[in-house]
Amino acid sequence: MTDVILPGATLGVLGSGQLGRMFAIAAARMGYHVHVYSPDSDTPAGEVSAREFTASYSDETALVEFAKSVEVVTFEFENVPSAVSEQIEKYALIRPSAYVLDVCQNRLREKSTLQNCGLPVPRFQPIRSVDDLESSLGQIGLPAVIKTASSGYDGKGQAVIRSRDDVDAVWKSLATDEAILEEFVDFECEVSVVGSRNPGGETAFYRPFRNTHTNHILDVTICPASLEPGVESRAVEIAQTLFEQLDIIGVACVELFVTRNGAVLINEIAPRPHNSGHLTIDAHVTCQFEQQVRAICGLPPGSVQQHSPAVMVNLLGDLWQTGEPDWASACLDPGVKLHLYGKSAARVGRKMGHITALGASSEDAERLAVESRGRLAGVNKQR
Repeated sequence: MTDVILPGATLGVLGSGQLGRMFAIAAARMGYHVHVYSPDSDTPAGEVSAREFTASYSDETALVEFAKSVEVVTFEFENVPSAVSEQIEKYALIRPSAYVLDVCQNRLREKSTLQNCGLPVPRFQPIRSVDDLESSLGQIGLPAVIKTASSGYDGKGQAVIRSRDDVDAVWKSLATDEAILEEFVDFECEVSVVGSRNPGGETAFYRPFRNTHTNHILDVTICPASLEPGVESRAVEIAQTLFEQLDIIGVACVELFVTRNGAVLINEIAPRPHNSGHLTIDAHVTCQFEQQVRAICGLPPGSVQQHSPAVMVNLLGDLWQTGEPDWASACLDPGVKLHLYGKSAARVGRKMGHITALGASSEDAERLAVESRGRLAGVNKQR
């Protein structure tokens, strides 16, 4: 195994959802083959990959077969058991490393690591009992946010504490023995910085994306993000430092809060491509998935130049609840790009696809994106 893996080689992905699907498409375009591994079959990524391994993450025989069939393995989601990484490392490269994955799998470990690296994070305290919670509120103050240390995503496993009267009920609702209490950040906006780094230390970072959420799920992403120049450069600088400190190889996303006084704080890290970076497929010279291929294969990064302002809106399973959406209606404007993930079952809150709109300005692109999605919802309501 060498640091440079050339087209014609086979790349492995742990996980087989939409991020794996878009990675496989980018890899195939560059002449690579992709094998995906997950407990599921007929998956979004499996549909466009050369081979789909369907087995439990505890199936050692299947994992070894998968690892031997590829030259490098990357991730499309971070909740892979650490034992899986250890097993695969015997036969193939893993990028990002098992260490990076381990850091990102636990919010308490993540925040502690970032703090030890001198990176800006909200004030926090470890919580392992209701007594810890009671005492830590005295240090953090109210309101505060409590999150399970692991297995949380899209707002799951967290709650806002606004009164000490809520403590017992909130702690019981989390049903965990390890959590993290964070100060409540009065932010002006949430942004994300997606970047890549190869084994030679070459990096590339997109301009920050501005994100808004609905019911804790990413709803709209805007780029350019209309940030003050100093805030934008600070966000990228933080991401650059984080990549170097953790020795990240591959693509990762740094999610950040921008406070009302212009401070930038890290919320969390995703050691993989990110939902907010999907607009790079249509709006940039090199998309985040091609950057992932380039980085894990030891190739130079592609250009992150943006062609035009762009806005992405997520398409959730809610849109299917009264019938199949009218896709032709969504595509009426030539500046609108439709991406569907090939998922067989549409459920409320499930990410089924996205729309990216390109416009003369961020405001123009946002109007196009929201109107296009609105036509889908409008059709559904009439049925």
